[in-house]
Amino acid sequence: MAEQKDKKMADPSGPAIRNGQFMGLEFPKDEARIVMLPIPWDVTTSYRPGTVNGPQTIINASYQLDLFSPFLDEVWNMPVHTLEMDQAWFDKSQKLRAQSEKYIDFLEDGGDVDSSPEMQKILKLANTGCQELHQWSEKAAAEQLKAGKRVLSFGGDHSVSLGPIRAAADHFNGISVLHFDAHADLREAYEGFEDSHASIMFNVMKHPKVDKLVQVGIRDVSTVEVGMIKSDKRIKTYFDWETQERKLSGESWKAICQEIVSHLGPKVYISFDIDGLDPKLCPNTGTPVPGGMELIETTMLIQEVVRSGRQVVGADLVEVAPGPEGDEWDGNVGARALFQLAVAMVQSLK
Repeated sequence: MAEQKDKKMADPSGPAIRNGQFMGLEFPKDEARIVMLPIPWDVTTSYRPGTVNGPQTIINASYQLDLFSPFLDEVWNMPVHTLEMDQAWFDKSQKLRAQSEKYIDFLEDGGDVDSSPEMQKILKLANTGCQELHQWSEKAAAEQLKAGKRVLSFGGDHSVSLGPIRAAADHFNGISVLHFDAHADLREAYEGFEDSHASIMFNVMKHPKVDKLVQVGIRDVSTVEVGMIKSDKRIKTYFDWETQERKLSGESWKAICQEIVSHLGPKVYISFDIDGLDPKLCPNTGTPVPGGMELIETTMLIQEVVRSGRQVVGADLVEVAPGPEGDEWDGNVGARALFQLAVAMVQSLK
């Protein structure tokens, strides 16, 4: 891949170097404008685990992506640097996950947590661990923002978005969140987990500097979540069944994208749960749901944000998980989604 700045440029059409950097890009950390922050975590995933391996799965698959974009010239010179994954958080996630699975199985078998000291202890450990992770990631993101960089994180289950979103909201003194997902994620303390992957947007909306939440692709939602969507004017949700009906009735996706973007403020944070896509593109994600978007549709919407003059000031990609026997299909799609987020963030740099 290309070397940067005053270095002799390598052939951008050549093979990637497996250097731990996304797509093999070699932009120096101190000169980067955007840092990629891997967050390996899946303590509260309620259906099936595996997204703790998402960051490494994405990096591994990214080496075979071509360095070309119709939206950005010389993408091999993107000022992007991938931070090293913190192995301690991976190990802690694995340890807590083993306990939380016992707790989730207990609940699903009809167990009463209030009558089980063991389950109460597991729940407390999981909640404390999640809070510690969010404190760490918020601090890590805030340090990068203070240094003049922007943060593109990738996980991990969807709960890992909380720290970076809080940091961005504070740093930019107000943001809109564009949320791709099959789920509304507006449940309060789902299964007792205060920082559940299913509660991420409920927790995000508690932040006073999150001005707007615009959700796209939502198709698996609870009655309580629908009630919150209807009652909170800061939330605008595009349910997948409604969007698909509009498309099938002849309305263009471009027109729908323009409408979606009109609800966003000038500074946009994109939180991209891979299960917002059609599950044929992410069959191994933690909670796949039939329906959803094509990758090109999400790309068009992201680019509509940029074309509108709004700035993509932060983003995350979550819920990517490897397939059986190391199958990289989900990682391949995830790497391409992460690439589109990176391109949009570079386009938004001032």
